[in-house]
Amino acid sequence: MSIWRVLLSIVCPPLAVLDKGCGSIIIVFILWLCGWVPGVIAALIILNNPKR
Repeated sequence: MSIWRVLLSIVCPPLAVLDKGCGSIIIVFILWLCGWVPGVIAALIILNNPKR
């Protein structure tokens, strides 16, 4: 996970997970609409997942 991805996930979480698939984008977008913190946490978890 690069520093640019971390910064992008803090500023706009859905853009940080664009290459992780449609499901990840939708989940992060919905959480981001519910609140900024849940969206950031979800984006960081998805980006930190080594299986993807």
